[in-house]
Amino acid sequence: MNVTYILRCSDGTLYTGWTNDMEKRLTAHNRGEGAKYTRGRTPVELVYQETFETKQEAMKREAAIKRLSKEEKLKLIAGNICAN
Repeated sequence: MNVTYILRCSDGTLYTGWTNDMEKRLTAHNRGEGAKYTRGRTPVELVYQETFETKQEAMKREAAIKRLSKEEKLKLIAGNICAN
């Protein structure tokens, strides 16, 4: 399973990524072993995720979400729109 996800960082910012093991990736982020961006912003909270069959689909969705404004990301999170 490939997952595109959004995290809410402790400073209120949002981080978007993808993984094939959500639990392991979230733990890594919270240990300061995830993305450079999240290292100084722990703890992080998973606020949104979508699942995909392939890595390529998850990466494509990650890129699309990263192009959204913060307001659009917040609407996505609030709408709880998931492709699960």
